[in-house]
Amino acid sequence: MASALDGIIVLDLSRVLAGPVCTQILGDLGAKVIKIERPGSGDDTRHWGPPFLKGENGEDTDESAYYLSCNRNKHSVTIDIKHPEGQKLIRELMAKADIVIENFKVGGLEKYGLAYEQIKDDFPELIYCSISGFGQNGPLAKEPGYDFLAQALGGLMASTGEPDGAPMKAGVALSDVMTGLYAAIGILSALHARTQTGKGQHVDLALLDVTLAGMSNLAQYYLTSGKVPPRVGNAHASIVPYQTFETADGYIVIAVGNNSQFERLCTALEKPDLAADERFHRNAARVENRDVLAELLQAELKKRNTQSWIDICHAQDIPAAPVNTMDQVFEMDQIKDRQMKISMQNQTIETEIDLVGSPLKFSETPVSYSKAPPGLGEDTDLILKDILKLPEADIIELKTKKIV
Repeated sequence: MASALDGIIVLDLSRVLAGPVCTQILGDLGAKVIKIERPGSGDDTRHWGPPFLKGENGEDTDESAYYLSCNRNKHSVTIDIKHPEGQKLIRELMAKADIVIENFKVGGLEKYGLAYEQIKDDFPELIYCSISGFGQNGPLAKEPGYDFLAQALGGLMASTGEPDGAPMKAGVALSDVMTGLYAAIGILSALHARTQTGKGQHVDLALLDVTLAGMSNLAQYYLTSGKVPPRVGNAHASIVPYQTFETADGYIVIAVGNNSQFERLCTALEKPDLAADERFHRNAARVENRDVLAELLQAELKKRNTQSWIDICHAQDIPAAPVNTMDQVFEMDQIKDRQMKISMQNQTIETEIDLVGSPLKFSETPVSYSKAPPGLGEDTDLILKDILKLPEADIIELKTKKIV
């Protein structure tokens, strides 16, 4: 069965997380992704560990868990972009590509003659996506950008954590991951526009912009009220009760989104009088009196274990869930049925490894898992021969010069 992006070639000049998240999505959708890496060291995340994939003798490989998380369905090609002959190879690959994605510092590719303004006339149909910390313009444009900085500057950290605690970043590099998702959306939109106009374009993504967009209702809370939304920990700024509670043996999340759900919760807790209490009978009142209500609910929820409350809530159609650790996540039948854990044959250690699957489910053009995250440069010869049609003698000379 054909994949959605069969025949599309992506030249991936990105590294770390935001760009690789994007190109892994495109690869899952069937595009041929050519990942360009530095000879000798490769993508920085190859070395961001432990944990690392273990080799035959139990030794660490150059494939960390971080790298493995976002680099399947790609071909690794090592090219020294600093060398003029390396730059020539990149341009030749651009001529074959539909999409280029890069996350160099703003202006970083100009010295190699590979910035968008330098190549757009030669490759007018090319879709060129740039990911940076702050975008291609503005006073911070040339500053280095990292997920941690974007979470801090974009309001995410100030909104995360306990009310009386310190600001807290998200447990994963959420700004990077969201930017990868937005990059994929932007690229696919540009690809569709090209079918109508025949022209490529520049897609400009900034971690800071995406973080602010991701603040969603909290950003709008400020724009609507003029007030900074309060940090409420595992609660919700505008809905109550919508938070974690401690049980007899752990924690449970209860997410009450309307008054009827609240009434059923009160019944389940054998506290029907709470639903009639003027302090709690509507959500706006519950928000105003959240601390009092939370204390009353907590006293009841501490009396039973988590699974007992899950069973009771589900029986009453009350949204609730345990707070799972990663081992518990992968043991869920729901995760297994949705095939969110996959296995792929890794060429470095010549055995299967487990990876997180794609959440995209299609009826006609399903995602494909054709290639495990590659070892550094494992596809250099293949791409130079098959895509650029270079003779063997030329490839040997490039290797001798340490350009590839």
